Amino acid sequence: MIARVTINVGLLRPLLSLAVMAGLLAGCATFMPSDSGPAISLPDPPKRANQVEPVQREHQRILAAYGGAYRNPRLQALLQSTVEKLVAASDRPDLRYRVTILNSPAINAFALPSGYLYVTRGLLALANDTAEVASVLSHEMAHVTAQHAVTREAQAKQASLVNRVATDVLSDPQTGAQAMARSKLALASFSRSQELEADAMGVRTAAKAGYDPYGATRFLTAMGRNAELKVAKEDGRKPVDFLASHPSTPERVKSVTSAARQLSAPGTGSRDRQAFLAATDGMTFGDDPGDGYVRGRRFIHPKLGITFTAPPDFALDNTAQAVLGMREGGAQALRLDVVQANEGQSLTEYLTSGWIENVEPKTVEEFDANGSPGATAIAKGQDWTFRVYVIRSGSDLYRFVFAAKNRAADVEKVFRESVLTFRRLSNEEIAQARPLRLQVVTVQSGDTAERFAGRMATDRPLDRFRVINGLDAGAALTVGEPVKIVVE
Repeated sequence: MIARVTINVGLLRPLLSLAVMAGLLAGCATFMPSDSGPAISLPDPPKRANQVEPVQREHQRILAAYGGAYRNPRLQALLQSTVEKLVAASDRPDLRYRVTILNSPAINAFALPSGYLYVTRGLLALANDTAEVASVLSHEMAHVTAQHAVTREAQAKQASLVNRVATDVLSDPQTGAQAMARSKLALASFSRSQELEADAMGVRTAAKAGYDPYGATRFLTAMGRNAELKVAKEDGRKPVDFLASHPSTPERVKSVTSAARQLSAPGTGSRDRQAFLAATDGMTFGDDPGDGYVRGRRFIHPKLGITFTAPPDFALDNTAQAVLGMREGGAQALRLDVVQANEGQSLTEYLTSGWIENVEPKTVEEFDANGSPGATAIAKGQDWTFRVYVIRSGSDLYRFVFAAKNRAADVEKVFRESVLTFRRLSNEEIAQARPLRLQVVTVQSGDTAERFAGRMATDRPLDRFRVINGLDAGAALTVGEPVKIVVE
């Protein structure tokens, strides 16, 4: 018997919208504070025997959450060598670290007080030289050496106590709300100061280790551009999050640039670009086929053996829980997930079983989706109308939820056409399914960004080519220099 999930249609639209944004923003996250994420497997991390098991459990949880470890011996060796240089130049040369590359397209790095370090392959794909990666690693090491995790935990406990007192003791709701707001703001500000402190410490350590101190400036700039590529507000304005746990990217760029200028002028220190790019050549880019992947409007999952194509003007995001999509302008959205089918329950019964609220029974009808049985119905919310489809394929039940602000015949037609693209993959298609990968090529005479963009197997190829190569719009390429492209 499968667990029944109830979806409140009144909450579904914000859920879809926020989930899409969160999924997209996950690919452009800043370096995380050490207590918010994983770390890497070091040699003999714990000092006491009873610490080994908890550390290894945490390691396994991290691997499970980020698609496991990504195997690339050449890149692993380069990162480990970089870490050793940084440790020798740090304030705590007695600590030991070892890096784990996570098989995730997200752009992130984590550290734990135990000295474990993690970096995603998505972050490595965005970087363009060892100095940039050194800035990330030294930033995470700074969180450990400055004991930020310990101080943040104490601060969080204090904020929690304030919240509890405000809720349980204070009789005046307004006073309680103000107290909780103050404690939350204090905790957020504290976190922001930690990030800026770790940035400055990281720049100093990287420079002392012989790396270009401006690597942090370049990488944070690339992260900002990648974020703009992922998410763009309709009116062109950026949302301001006063309680953001990290400083904004422009603020951090300004901070690390100032720290670098105090150490040396641009052009000093090692960048080690050639060796780094050579180590990333052939690395998986974007989603791993084992988890399904997006190609434009098309979603393909070789392991499940299914595919479908989203409606025109939809952008898809593949998350661990579901495939999410939103149309340009935000007036339409979709979600696709899969649950185990109950053999004793018909599809029409499932639609009205309470899985989703406010289903209109008179709208329930059956249909055929390329040989697979399906059923559909309409559910209504306050401001949105939801067209729900369920398709049985083997022992699985695929659930499509399309949301629209304005229900119209042409919108219904577009949704149905998209669902009818759902089908089983052939054995040949499954065998041919391959991830995108980075290819490092040398710039030849006459090559331009536009010409390389023509070889890119991604969305917005020209913009993405510039972002992953750290190039400004209109920047000329240098003959003989390596650049990255994304190919199938």
